[in-house]
Amino acid sequence: MESRLSVATAAPAAYEALYAVTGTIRSSSLPVHLQHLIDLRVSQINGCAFCIDMHGKEARHAGESAERIADLADWERSDRFDPAERAAFAWAETLTRSLHDRLDDAHRDLQRHFDAAQIGALTMAVATINAWNRIGIAQHIVAHEAA
Repeated sequence: MESRLSVATAAPAAYEALYAVTGTIRSSSLPVHLQHLIDLRVSQINGCAFCIDMHGKEARHAGESAERIADLADWERSDRFDPAERAAFAWAETLTRSLHDRLDDAHRDLQRHFDAAQIGALTMAVATINAWNRIGIAQHIVAHEAA
């Protein structure tokens, strides 16, 4: 596959800023296991092989079962996720897929399970992993190229 320019090298300040946002989200009150699942689900939607591999490993390391990780791609039909997780997944998919007609319902459901700070962190987590996915895809980064 053709080699592409490293975004970290070409735009280091922007790359480091995005990395800092990721760190801020990780230290928020949003449960870490849910952050890993959101990163994995959004990466599945976007088809970023590197991020799917990385976030799947992170989720397993954080204690997620192989069954829950496998069911994540079809979470709407799975009984392995609680209502709060399901609300977070619906929000992530609504934002990632730009499903404007579902925004109000998805947001109302989030408010049943999360406070404003957690909803803000979740929204930033979705935006950030979408950005990382685009960077990974743009650079042709694949799982076996992980540093």
